[in-house]
Amino acid sequence: MQEFLVALGGNLPSVVGDPGATLSAALNQLVQNNIEIRAKSPLYDTPCFPAGAGPDYVNAVVLVATRLSAKDLLLVLHDVEAALGRVRRTASKRWSGRTLDLDLLAMGDSIYPNMDEFQAWYELPLEAQMRIAPEQLILPHPRMTERGFVLVPLNEIAPQWRHPVFGKTAAELCAALPEAQRAEVRPAQKQW
Repeated sequence: MQEFLVALGGNLPSVVGDPGATLSAALNQLVQNNIEIRAKSPLYDTPCFPAGAGPDYVNAVVLVATRLSAKDLLLVLHDVEAALGRVRRTASKRWSGRTLDLDLLAMGDSIYPNMDEFQAWYELPLEAQMRIAPEQLILPHPRMTERGFVLVPLNEIAPQWRHPVFGKTAAELCAALPEAQRAEVRPAQKQW
């Protein structure tokens, strides 16, 4: 079995209820697909990005184990998103509100498909990030080190996980975020 880190988020209600209920339903669907949940962070409320694009998000990170390949796990994540009402946006609305977002963050210490592809997407300017998305899976997720809504919950469940490109642990990456960015990630009143 291979372990993966998966980020969960949503800011719009789905067929099962509010974003917290949607994240819980997503975990149940993963389990129904023979994906073992090994650890899950608390739920966090985080500001929508970009500012003004919608209501605040509910976010979490889980550690899962499966016999699926990274590509097959990504397909399952997309199926779960669709089942819970996720509508994929056009490039012009890439970061708009959604019922559910499941992002494959990392597969152990793997770099996929290769260092050159990771580096190209990591160095992509923000303006380009808002317009285009990779056509293939890139691991670790190129934006994860910039996002408090990923690093704060990741630090809860896997503080010693080490980024395979930068060599820093989740705890070190989280501590390196500006304090204001960490402070925006608040424990949700309603938990799992």
